Amino acid sequence: MKSFDISQAEAAMDDLNTLLDTSFGPGRLARTAERLREGNQAVAEYTHKASTGAGDLVGTISYWPIAIGDAVGLLLGPLAVHPDMQGQGVGQELMRASFQLIDADRFAFVLLVGDLPYYEKTGFGIAPDGVAMPGPVDPKRLLLRPTDSRHATLCGTLSGKVRPAPEMC
Repeated sequence: MKSFDISQAEAAMDDLNTLLDTSFGPGRLARTAERLREGNQAVAEYTHKASTGAGDLVGTISYWPIAIGDAVGLLLGPLAVHPDMQGQGVGQELMRASFQLIDADRFAFVLLVGDLPYYEKTGFGIAPDGVAMPGPVDPKRLLLRPTDSRHATLCGTLSGKVRPAPEMC
């Protein structure tokens, strides 16, 4: 039995910051992916949260508009799950619920920095060698997923520096 509910909503800022600090630690704002969030705006309609029946925040996911060359996509993250709830499917359910809403005519791909064994369950693979983040990232952790089958070929040929695309909000 699932002990959480997924909803299309932003978490209260205090609850969100507490969850992010608990999940990622004090260095979370120094990560390379944060450079793509600075001066950018999350795509609100894709933000989801996971809560217990008592209303406690146990997970969250957000997306940020980015571009590689002329191709526009989304940066997934942060995807955070409270340590007490990890391994119970919260992150996978947050991704599945939010992926269903992504407008593939507007966004061709989803990019993230993470562990392939976890994210390949939802269609992610290692990004092409030519994709470069605005800071250091292990290339084996730079993962990409087309938003639908029409964009699979494009995703295999992407090349260039990833940059924020706040104009897409």
